Amino acid sequence: MKKVLIYGTLTIAALAAIVWKLNANKAANAAKTEFVKQSNTGDIPVLTEKAARVDFDQQFAANGNFEPFRELTYLAEAAGRINQLLVDEGSFVKQGQIMARVDDEIVGTDLASAKANLAQLRVDKDRYESAFKTGGVTQKQMDDARLQYDLAVSRYEAASRKVNDTYVKAPISGFINAKYVEKGTYLSAGTKMFDIVDVSRLKLRVTVPEMQVVHLNLGDQVNVTTNVYPEIQYAGKITFIAAKGDQTLSYPVEMEVTNINGKQLKAGMYGTANFEMPRQEPTMLISRNAFVGGVNSNQIYVLEGGVAKLRKVTAGRIFGDKVEIREGLQDGETVITSGQINLTDGAKVSVQAH
Repeated sequence: MKKVLIYGTLTIAALAAIVWKLNANKAANAAKTEFVKQSNTGDIPVLTEKAARVDFDQQFAANGNFEPFRELTYLAEAAGRINQLLVDEGSFVKQGQIMARVDDEIVGTDLASAKANLAQLRVDKDRYESAFKTGGVTQKQMDDARLQYDLAVSRYEAASRKVNDTYVKAPISGFINAKYVEKGTYLSAGTKMFDIVDVSRLKLRVTVPEMQVVHLNLGDQVNVTTNVYPEIQYAGKITFIAAKGDQTLSYPVEMEVTNINGKQLKAGMYGTANFEMPRQEPTMLISRNAFVGGVNSNQIYVLEGGVAKLRKVTAGRIFGDKVEIREGLQDGETVITSGQINLTDGAKVSVQAH
């Protein structure tokens, strides 16, 4: 019996607590509703700005990393053992300069044999051509002699090429950035030997937003600056503008940058391309904060006689915290830039001092 009384008392207490909580929540909601009602019937505080057309600096910068103007990995063309290695990592080579020699004993013998065979067949060809004129040989015999001579020429040229390939020559001018062989290394055709980079000129690749890329053209000059030599402006020239942008509507743009002796940039360094846009007519810019729910909504509130009026506009380019207005707003109109969260079309407002 005692337990029943205890459980009954606890149950009544719990029910009383629940009823009290429900009443408290109802009172709080009623207070909030009354507050909103009073706010809607009163003037809502807002911040504003005047819409006006302004001149603004259309220069913009884009960052990227320098790349070599040209770079390649040199692969061996001839098989054999390296008996001379004439360059090291960091060496500068000119196009056509010999970087290594491959043992040419075998291919040299082949060349000598091909040369001797060619000389003999040249004599035979000349003799058959002379005999043909006097009727000593037939047309077919002379044609066979000429064919054998032509084949010998091809074999001699092939042997000469193989000998020439034993002279490993730089295909471009540049620095040996990596060396993969040593003297005595046995090469097979296709063995990786050197990485060569040409940094007499560099490439700087950046991405440019759609609103700016439409003003760029191939051949345009660009000033390029770096953190390593902040006092120097390097001359750049646009050599590539992508026809397709990425998911952020930015377009890869590549420019060729001329290096400066004594202030040479290296591939991989950080660079900034400073673009100058053509001068345009003054543009109407308003604060980005003026838009209801973001720029893509194309909706703002305009102050008319102490009342907020919802206005549909056409937004254009975005410049930091400013947005271009192409249509829907006139010079001198007052735009609400803060407090829109409490506004409805036609709500009364009071302008607060900034």
